Amino acid sequence: MRSQFDLTPFRRSTVGFDRLFDFLETAGRGEQGDNYPPFDIEKLGDDSYRITLAVAGFKAGEIDVTARQNLLIVTGRKGDMRKEGNFLHMGIATRAFERRFELADFVRVERADLADGLLSIELVREIPEAMKPRKIAINGGENTLIEADDRARQTEDA
Repeated sequence: MRSQFDLTPFRRSTVGFDRLFDFLETAGRGEQGDNYPPFDIEKLGDDSYRITLAVAGFKAGEIDVTARQNLLIVTGRKGDMRKEGNFLHMGIATRAFERRFELADFVRVERADLADGLLSIELVREIPEAMKPRKIAINGGENTLIEADDRARQTEDA
């Protein structure tokens, strides 16, 4: 059982973490007890991931993959729910579903493939050049002062 925490004091003392606090507050309310369809999340490399969902019985046209900012939504709806035949047991799930995945900043969906009842969604994290770490050259304090003094003298002499 999860207890609800009051994150208000943290919200007041931080800037730009609203999405994180919203995620923490809604984490316990989301998909309690509903684990359909089952899925795997795999890290393929430093900046690439794969989500694989078991969607046996669904065709490509019955599954919708929608990528929004920081959110991936996978929904499945069967066209015709009626099955013909004299079934003694029906264990293959064909109910509608919706799975939501929170994505980190700069993660985009590259492609989705459906094969053998498994939906594979490839994700790539692409950090913009402006956000990547870069080395900053440190200018020596003495040289900078000498150069500035030399420039000042050259200006006075002219």
